[in-house]
Amino acid sequence: MSISLRLSAESLRDVALDQGVCIRPVVHEVYDTVTRQTRLIPTPCGSTRDSKCPPGAAKNRRLRMQQCREGWHLTEEPETDPPADDPEPDDPTDDDPEDDDEDEQKSRRKRSTKRRQDVPDLPRLPVEARTVGKAFTTPTGKTYRPSMFLTLTLPSYGRVTKEGTPRYADYNYRRAALDALHFPKLVDRFWQNLRRAAGYQVQYFAVVEEQHRLAPHLHAAVRGAIPRALVKQVAAATYHQIWWPRHDEAVYGPENLPDWRDGVGYVDPQTGAALPTWQEALDEIDEDPEARPAHVVRFGKQLDMQGIIASEGDADRRVAYLTKYLTKAISDTYGEPEELTRAQRRHVRKLHEQVQVLPCSPRCWNWLFYGVQPLAAEAGMVPGRCPFKAHDRENLGCGGRRVLVSRKWTGRTLKDHKADRAAVVRQVLEAAGVDVPETSRMAADIRREDGIPRFNWKIWDPIDATVPVYRQVMTKSIAEKVRWKSEYELAKQRMTSTGSPTAHGPPAADAQPRS
Repeated sequence: MSISLRLSAESLRDVALDQGVCIRPVVHEVYDTVTRQTRLIPTPCGSTRDSKCPPGAAKNRRLRMQQCREGWHLTEEPETDPPADDPEPDDPTDDDPEDDDEDEQKSRRKRSTKRRQDVPDLPRLPVEARTVGKAFTTPTGKTYRPSMFLTLTLPSYGRVTKEGTPRYADYNYRRAALDALHFPKLVDRFWQNLRRAAGYQVQYFAVVEEQHRLAPHLHAAVRGAIPRALVKQVAAATYHQIWWPRHDEAVYGPENLPDWRDGVGYVDPQTGAALPTWQEALDEIDEDPEARPAHVVRFGKQLDMQGIIASEGDADRRVAYLTKYLTKAISDTYGEPEELTRAQRRHVRKLHEQVQVLPCSPRCWNWLFYGVQPLAAEAGMVPGRCPFKAHDRENLGCGGRRVLVSRKWTGRTLKDHKADRAAVVRQVLEAAGVDVPETSRMAADIRREDGIPRFNWKIWDPIDATVPVYRQVMTKSIAEKVRWKSEYELAKQRMTSTGSPTAHGPPAADAQPRS
């Protein structure tokens, strides 16, 4: 297949979508210090959203499906060595680049560990050093090792219609927004409680999605089987208290925002008095014996558990269902913007209005609305315009991780799984005698005899462009993808006809050539 340079950018985009090529590549200028030649090399944008790059989103979903499937029904402990300085080796976040717990750690104070009186007590067992679920043997001698598919939801904020919108005007948008902002903390606390109550290091692959009413909920593949009554007890007893300054009512509005003063920080626009810093606001809470949490987030009563056996077809269907909406933004629950009804548009708008003005973290700019200086305050902060993605319309408060994976799920990181998929394709091609060239990622590590990197990489600057670079790199990428697909399919046919598997066995059913 040949791609003509005369195709318009729009046509090239359509062809790229059809061939599964990234439509928003990051273009690098690569200078070869040996040949003294400069080339333009595109690398995938890495987007996980259909709205930005459908091929990249689909590729990420396939990768997550592989990760989920590989760890769900293990019969032996995964090989993993958590870092020696990790205070909680069994805590989540094996591939969490955006975890903002550092701010919480810096501002954390000692709080009473006494449990709330309005929640049930939990059993606490010695946690066994295992992650694999127990096997059971039937009277007929058949042995099976079940796992679970779990769904957790948030409570009701008011009755909703079939289209997911409030039925009455008293819908609690503020509480809905607060719960969405703090949902990840509640989920982390649930896994901690479940491990202590179940007595082993429960491992999970979980995805945060949006219900039709736009409230986040959690689907999780859980390794091992835990009694249904115990899981319900843990969910009912799990809560997360937000010990932050009060933010029920705004002190300042858009017309009278605090001013910045060098050497002082933010001050009252009328009196010039300095606003309390974040640490001073927490000190005030500590000194008040009557202080109460600013917010408490809990799970709702709806909870669903299903036993899953690896040998049954339902396991693969659940993996596909678990990752089904990973390519969609939270606000896309109702569909494309033009598909929304008037009530749905109003529901999205009202929830977003709350998310825009509530604080998302100690560093959130919105604290200025409530008369408190954010942690690490600096000039230029404008409340209502906080840059953290939880405030974005597409996230509606769910600005954290969409995929939550415990560290011992497979014993490997997402980067390791990505390398596995690439290795499968390369082995298939090499087994069929196809010469596999070095990828740009590999070339970046090549060094000269004197030890100096051979290639100098830098992001291409469009201001210096003298040729239609997008058209050039997209044409090259599409042609390369078509060639690789053809070679890969031919190699699979040859391998099947000769019956010669690769070193790691046959390729996965959904393995794809590189993009």
